[in-house]
Amino acid sequence: MIEVCRTIRTPPDRIFAVLADGWSYASWVVGAAHIRAVDDGWPAVGSRVHHRVGPWPLQVDDLTVVRKMEPDRLLELDARAGPLGIARVRLVLEPVSATTTRVRMGWRAAAGFARLVPEAVLSLMLRPRNSETLHRVEDLAMHRQLPAP
Repeated sequence: MIEVCRTIRTPPDRIFAVLADGWSYASWVVGAAHIRAVDDGWPAVGSRVHHRVGPWPLQVDDLTVVRKMEPDRLLELDARAGPLGIARVRLVLEPVSATTTRVRMGWRAAAGFARLVPEAVLSLMLRPRNSETLHRVEDLAMHRQLPAP
């Protein structure tokens, strides 16, 4: 599994609020280009975000499915990317203090073409991409206005 980690100066609930907003998915996932629909109940297990991936005009309609979810702690996804296959993505939120959270993002090829590529080669491409993904999560968690409870 290819893993990146980022320590964010905000509590887990603010970070999870970003992950739990399916309409924000394309704002933090590098490569997701457009959200077409979000299932009611996202991020409940089995719910989906319907998105497009890839650069325009070569975008492919696909989807991401929630495999596991624990509020403010864990989100595991099967992210589909057309012919590249399916990636298993695991986001774990670990409180460091009352105001700081360590986010670990693990990625592995679960099906498709990406499974044929050696992990060392995938790592060269995916570590920077996944680090940017966590940077985007941080920006959203730190700066967006959350709805009132």
